[in-house]
Amino acid sequence: MGVSILVAGGKGQLGRSLASVAGADVDIVGAGSAELDVTDADSVDSAVENLVLRAQEAGRRPAVINAAAYTAVDRAETERARAFAVNALGPSLLATACVRHGVPLVHVSTDYVFAGDGDRPYEPGDVCAPRTVYGKSKLAGERSVLAICAEAWVVRTAWLYAPSANSFLDTMVRLEREKQTLSVVDDQRGSPTLAVDLAEGLLELARRVAQGEGPRERVLHCTGAGATTWYGFARAIFEELGADPERIRPCTTWEFPRPAPRPAYSVLSNDAWRAAGLPSMAPWRAALQRCLPRQRSMEVA
Repeated sequence: MGVSILVAGGKGQLGRSLASVAGADVDIVGAGSAELDVTDADSVDSAVENLVLRAQEAGRRPAVINAAAYTAVDRAETERARAFAVNALGPSLLATACVRHGVPLVHVSTDYVFAGDGDRPYEPGDVCAPRTVYGKSKLAGERSVLAICAEAWVVRTAWLYAPSANSFLDTMVRLEREKQTLSVVDDQRGSPTLAVDLAEGLLELARRVAQGEGPRERVLHCTGAGATTWYGFARAIFEELGADPERIRPCTTWEFPRPAPRPAYSVLSNDAWRAAGLPSMAPWRAALQRCLPRQRSMEVA
């Protein structure tokens, strides 16, 4: 039996990626903020109710993926109310509507729920201690979802990127053309995650939870395999473009102060994800190699 999936945040880079990799057995209802205001209870309840009716008419099972988020990490420091509205209230309203209509929920979260001072990959059960308003609001959303909805799963990811989506990749491709040299921080470590790879994993998880076969563990991590620094990621992009990676110079976070502190260590362990039998994520460098031809084709178009 196929599934009908409501994707909150359906117009963002992850939402578009979910739609792009959905097979014939998956009916994606991608709702951007104009179609679904996750901070409005009536809007949320109506969207979930309509999903159930749509699924029933097509003989499919319903599920919700919440990819909606306030991700302006620096701006969140001064726009706390808005960050918590989207990242905490929104998920709680979705969870409430999912309970009311009997629909399972997959909620996407972030590495920013951790302090970022670790020295080994974070496991899902490790202590959360966010240092930013963004991280605190995302953690509040996680906790609300898990407390409200028994059929809810949280998937944390990190360093998400997609071609031509104002992501780090897009920025580096543009700067390679515009700058002779550039400095990139080399003291923040994480796992670049290609949005379509994450999307494929989320769809498989959504299929399973829609069939009542969700994993026992309700918090999972899913990122590209392996780890690097932003400097290492930038050098890899230049190398794949055929540009001289020596044009990129390493620098420290201290040299580029930001309103919100960035985690020094954002590596998440995918062990629980793999143990649940979900699709293994490709090494981050291999994913980058697959992504760049798409980036080039979109620029030409």
